[in-house]
Amino acid sequence: MTENLLRESGALDDGQAVPPFSAAEAEKRVRDIHRPDYIEVVQTLSAAAPDMKALSLADRYGLEEDGDTPYFPDMHQAAIELAAGSMAAADAVMAGEAKRALHLAGGLHHAFPDRASGFCVYNDAAAAIAHVREKYSARVLYIDTDVHHGDGVQWFFYTDPDVFTLSIHETGKFLFPGSGFPHERGDSSGYGTCLNVSMEPYTEDDSWLECFGKAIESAARAFRPDLIVSQHGCDAHAFDPLAHIHCSMRIYREMPKMIRGLADRYTDGRWVALGGGGYDHWRVVPRAWSLLWMEMNDHPLLASIDAHADGGLLPKGWPGVPLDRMPDYPLPSTWLDDLENWTPMPRRTEITDKNLKNLEIALQHIG
Repeated sequence: MTENLLRESGALDDGQAVPPFSAAEAEKRVRDIHRPDYIEVVQTLSAAAPDMKALSLADRYGLEEDGDTPYFPDMHQAAIELAAGSMAAADAVMAGEAKRALHLAGGLHHAFPDRASGFCVYNDAAAAIAHVREKYSARVLYIDTDVHHGDGVQWFFYTDPDVFTLSIHETGKFLFPGSGFPHERGDSSGYGTCLNVSMEPYTEDDSWLECFGKAIESAARAFRPDLIVSQHGCDAHAFDPLAHIHCSMRIYREMPKMIRGLADRYTDGRWVALGGGGYDHWRVVPRAWSLLWMEMNDHPLLASIDAHADGGLLPKGWPGVPLDRMPDYPLPSTWLDDLENWTPMPRRTEITDKNLKNLEIALQHIG
């Protein structure tokens, strides 16, 4: 649906796509960062009919049949191919073949070295970062905008002084994965290269964007990265069913713009963006990811979107799916949300103040 929206808007053509890395090259990198016993279990559970030994190990490795990340046929190969796309995007930018690159199938940020979690099997973001660290010796600033804490990527690089992980998310007090607190700051030689911006439930646009802007600016100024890798889960929207943040489409117009400005000032424009979560597939995800792509490509439609309070009309040909597949609720007709009909949060001032206090604590260790 995102691709359809972009094509209907004249913002995407086939010439803008590049091939992913080979599966063999991606698998080598995945094996570098994930534990061998975990990969072996993933492979055996990828069979059409896994054996009993593999099935008995599934729960131990986060791949339980009735959990968030159930095993499925060809799981290993599918996860490798996702990593191949993220690695190709990062390599294209570092090799100078592109200033910016986007891989929407990536952003599976909950996968750990030794287990699956939160719909994520292999951590493609960690694979891409590890690739550019080894090949280009690049210092990487990872920015995670998903409403859930980017825990997997954080723990992959928790002791690495050359990878800074920054995540803005709903507080782990109330939301999966239950982590991402201000005291998580890195360890050993990596102390100080981890920043968690923990937001209160029912946070709205202004507070979210204020905290995000201050956090990414502080991190970039202190760390001086060579490359920005960002994850763009779009589940902090008020319509998303899995979280409690009350933001509108405005943050998905503004956050890419802010990251783009950061890249222009600190990394000579080098920026790799990945997808991520987002569970209102009809009303939120296509618009959010389309706005991200257009920001990365300087598309002229953005000027028109910015000139209207509601962003202006979506193309008439979207979503372009059969009527029997359409949801039973109205779809948006404009790029941004009409906030005139939204009920303001009754604790807005209290929530905003709490977010700023949390941010102040989180930034104490940033030079």
